[in-house]
Amino acid sequence: MKKSLLYTRTGDGGTTSLVGGTRVPKTDARLEAYGTVDELNAQLGLLMTYLQAEQDRNFLQCVQNILFVIGSNLATDTEKVNLKEASLLSVSHVETLEQEIDRVDNLLPRQRAFILPGGSRGAAVCHVCRTVCRRAERRILALAQQVDVAPELLAYINRLSDYLFVLSRKINLEEKKEEIFWENGGK
Repeated sequence: MKKSLLYTRTGDGGTTSLVGGTRVPKTDARLEAYGTVDELNAQLGLLMTYLQAEQDRNFLQCVQNILFVIGSNLATDTEKVNLKEASLLSVSHVETLEQEIDRVDNLLPRQRAFILPGGSRGAAVCHVCRTVCRRAERRILALAQQVDVAPELLAYINRLSDYLFVLSRKINLEEKKEEIFWENGGK
């Protein structure tokens, strides 16, 4: 069997196809949304290389799989085709993420001030992931002004940035790095 080509040349003019066949500019809000989700997924792959706890790596790998679901969902032109079951998120996805936030947060000391990104390298990368996640959320919300976006998808992305915040704190705790607290006025 002949190997398929990685390139099609169909996007050379600045357009691409959505699931359903609709061609849109590569600057379309839908592509901004799922492209930023893809960027987040890549950053999570980098973050995983810094994680010591296998449980955290396994959980993030599950998150990466769900981000593929989200990307597929956002890439589907639902005016032309129905979402496939593999492109749907459920409330249970959000609940699982909330449970993991609670589990990790219960391991941490009480937060006594705003925390600056940093500490260990892993925690710093985790903060980068958190900010990319927030950008993905903004892109998805912009898209939601044009097309229907499932509330579970929006909730998942919102909770994911919260999870990444508590994970960054956990990484610093595990690596015995002091959290860097915001000093009002830079004093």
